[in-house]
Amino acid sequence: MAAHFSLILVIVTLVSGLIWLIDVIFFAPKRREALALAEAKQADLSEEAKESIIRESTVVEFAHSIFPVIAFVLILRSFIYEPFQIPSGSMKPTLLVGDFILVEKFSYGLRDPVWRSKLVETGEPERGDVFVFKYPENPQIDYIKRVIGLPGDRIVYQNKQFLIEPKCDDGANCPPAKAVKLSSVNRGEFSQEGIPLSRYTEQLGDIEHDILINPSRPDFSNHFYEQAGTAVGEFIVPEGEYFAIGDNRDNSTDSRFWGFVPEANLVGKAVAIWISFEFERPASSWLPTWVPTGVRFDRVGAIK
Repeated sequence: MAAHFSLILVIVTLVSGLIWLIDVIFFAPKRREALALAEAKQADLSEEAKESIIRESTVVEFAHSIFPVIAFVLILRSFIYEPFQIPSGSMKPTLLVGDFILVEKFSYGLRDPVWRSKLVETGEPERGDVFVFKYPENPQIDYIKRVIGLPGDRIVYQNKQFLIEPKCDDGANCPPAKAVKLSSVNRGEFSQEGIPLSRYTEQLGDIEHDILINPSRPDFSNHFYEQAGTAVGEFIVPEGEYFAIGDNRDNSTDSRFWGFVPEANLVGKAVAIWISFEFERPASSWLPTWVPTGVRFDRVGAIK
């Protein structure tokens, strides 16, 4: 849907801009000439008559009105910030259903809004970033996850914990794989199918964030992505690709199951929650479920 909307924006911008430009070059001068001739013939020409001569056609007037607005929205959405809505709980507790976020489009390079070719290099994802990308198995769908593996990393997932061996070109002095540090926060603040979840603070580089783990749920390792030359639960991140994981570890379909995120699929870095709605309407309510029941103002702010 986002890709279709970008294409529609581009088409409307081009068409309205082209109509306006053609009028400025060809038809507006003719209207001014017609006005000059009319004034030469009749010195006391009324303002209404003048207006009727130089007035733009309805199509041109409409194009003239919407082009600056549409062009501004296109530039803003394509190259600066794009709004997204969180549709699922795979990033709890960082992001909740009903959070509306801003994605910084220029964090990982400026791309054209239609073919998504990189125009300008501006940066790369860092470990711990929350990022939006085109789902590799269906690029029409936008996914949001957290970067845990960078190109060249060796990632091991076992006993509900990650071990990371960063890329190292110096074979003699490469650091060993280290378990990602977890600190217990609480248990029971969140639940899944009636089972209380354990909340931990995880340290990824300089970024601290909270995750959820369901201690009673298996890892479903038989469904893990199979990479040639690696054991089950082990992943070597290819060059130009990233390993993405959900903060709600046992309720997230992520790189453990479908593989890696190519650099070409990157959309941008999630940087802030600009509004958050609650949707806790009972089934008996006469209002539709998409109508918010409240606003969570305390969630507005930067994303960790």
